[in-house]
Amino acid sequence: MTAAVTAAAAAQVLGRLVERGETLAVAESLTGGLVGAELTSVPGASRAFRGSVTAYATALKGEILGVDGALLAERGAVDPQVARQMAAGVRRALGADWGISTTGVAGPDPQDGQPVGTVHVAVAGPSGVEKVSTLRLNGSRADIRRESVRSALDLLARELGENARAQDTEQIGGN
Repeated sequence: MTAAVTAAAAAQVLGRLVERGETLAVAESLTGGLVGAELTSVPGASRAFRGSVTAYATALKGEILGVDGALLAERGAVDPQVARQMAAGVRRALGADWGISTTGVAGPDPQDGQPVGTVHVAVAGPSGVEKVSTLRLNGSRADIRRESVRSALDLLARELGENARAQDTEQIGGN
């Protein structure tokens, strides 16, 4: 994956959000701010991007993003439901229409019983939209983090596309 591919994904997502008059917030763990950095590298990002929370420490996922403490204690931070709650939590905390999140293990060591390369990305949006994608990535720590950024942006891009098609169908069917 090249930096150009990720930059194009960021520009595409922001363009769709601006067209729709919607906003985005990001909650990051293993990516440590890379998703936010990719988004803010796009000129005019402030028209749709509200901000991000880098909740690298497990406790911050609960304290700032509202992830259920019992869930964190039982499953650890590397869990699909944690990713889902992070996306919903950052959406609420920053007052955005959409939230995306990343949590996982970039290495070099396993975490919470999960092997290196286990990553969960999630999206939360209007009308109760919540999607999680579980990834099994290979490569270096940097490779895993970069692919996690691209995957999070792609998940949101797909959801924005599906959501737009659903709205078009409602408008056509409603006439």
